[in-house]
Amino acid sequence: MTFYTRIDPDSRAALAAVTTLMPDDLWAPDPAVRRAAGEAMLAAMPPAPPHPAVQWIDRMIPGQPGHPDIPVRVYRPSAGSGPHPAVLVIHGGGMWGGSLASEHPQATALCAALEAVVVSVGYRLAPEHPHPAPVTDCYGALCWLAAHAADLGADPQRLAVYGGSAGGGLALGTALRARDHGGPTLALVMALYPMIDPRHDTPSSREFENLGPIWDRGKNIEAWGWYLAGQEADPYAAPVHATSFHGLPPVFIDVGELDLFRDEDIAFAQRLMAAGVPAELHVYPGAFHASEHLAPDAALSRRIVDTRMTALRRALKVQAAPPQELSPEVVS
Repeated sequence: MTFYTRIDPDSRAALAAVTTLMPDDLWAPDPAVRRAAGEAMLAAMPPAPPHPAVQWIDRMIPGQPGHPDIPVRVYRPSAGSGPHPAVLVIHGGGMWGGSLASEHPQATALCAALEAVVVSVGYRLAPEHPHPAPVTDCYGALCWLAAHAADLGADPQRLAVYGGSAGGGLALGTALRARDHGGPTLALVMALYPMIDPRHDTPSSREFENLGPIWDRGKNIEAWGWYLAGQEADPYAAPVHATSFHGLPPVFIDVGELDLFRDEDIAFAQRLMAAGVPAELHVYPGAFHASEHLAPDAALSRRIVDTRMTALRRALKVQAAPPQELSPEVVS
């Protein structure tokens, strides 16, 4: 069977439709051109109406010592004085793309579904800003969120980090840094198909090549090259290199059967479990990289999102609510 015939049928139909809308420059050699193409694609989409249960504001917060200020978007529930659970959201984009704007539908939906304070971080991007700039900004935003929890109406004892793909790798790197530097205590790290291994030597990393608009081996090798910029990868850049998992919070990982990150993510979850870290792992047959965002109406996508929301509610001690759909977002 070919890659495309293995995809969940509902997701395959949606992928074909979305592919026709993607501009050619989305994979141009220059990452600045790619970003501009992505922003233009977002701008061409109908704007989402304001969510009645969510208020949000953009602001700049202090970076870590010696680093610049960090742009964040802060989301708060419109009702209730709190304290609310809190979630730091880290966008995807292969370490070179993504933005507060691309993550806006996701962050809004998380705020509404969990009645949580959500801080989405606009970290610096490679290749202009290679490692450790992105993870430094994410850790700085986490520390700011925890330190200002009372002002934000958030409960620092119910704090999670959430990210997909590159954002998933940064979420794990941020948790490792928080452990090693006495940072905030986390209730959960939710790492969705995280990008964590620059060695490109697992079976799945070799299996998925030349996939057009889908994240594949060539795109991944290129992205890691920009992100590391010739450096040796440390655990904050590539969590697969961590030698100890002692003291990490519970971790949730999910990945698609047809995702090139499949094998590195499964192996990482197994290492967490062997080290005694509470780890929840889901592997979805027929799912490709970020398929739930490219095919949000597929039954498989709804199951993926519902499972995540259940885990977040449990970790953050949020009362169960009716299923809440998360809006589509293209991540990598």
